[in-house]
Amino acid sequence: MLTGRCLCGAVEFTCESASTEHNACHCDMCRRWSGGGPLFTTHAKDVTFRSEASLGRFASSDWAERGFCKACGTPMFYRFVRANAYMMSVGVFDDTSPFKLTREIFIDKKPEGYSLAGDHPRWTEAETLARMKS
Repeated sequence: MLTGRCLCGAVEFTCESASTEHNACHCDMCRRWSGGGPLFTTHAKDVTFRSEASLGRFASSDWAERGFCKACGTPMFYRFVRANAYMMSVGVFDDTSPFKLTREIFIDKKPEGYSLAGDHPRWTEAETLARMKS
């Protein structure tokens, strides 16, 4: 069982498990939502929020929503609605030590102002969307 919370502690969660591999997403929406840099997320199973009162949900597309703390604004997750699949922000976990960046997605949307180190796959928007459909 893994645990986590937002910056102010108003939104707390548990999940049965989470992948130790995580993505850095450079799409326009993720960069805007995270304040200009990539959004680092990992797939989590059986996510349960202690209370929904402080949890905001925003339908960012026809097929996904983003969750955030209404009090402090912490980006908590990206969720594929139909599959009920949570991509949790890596930084909201209480213990972030197991997570390793293994992929950058929407790399063709990344601005020139930053670059992430490491030898890992870097998928374009077209490659990312094609893999999401399969």
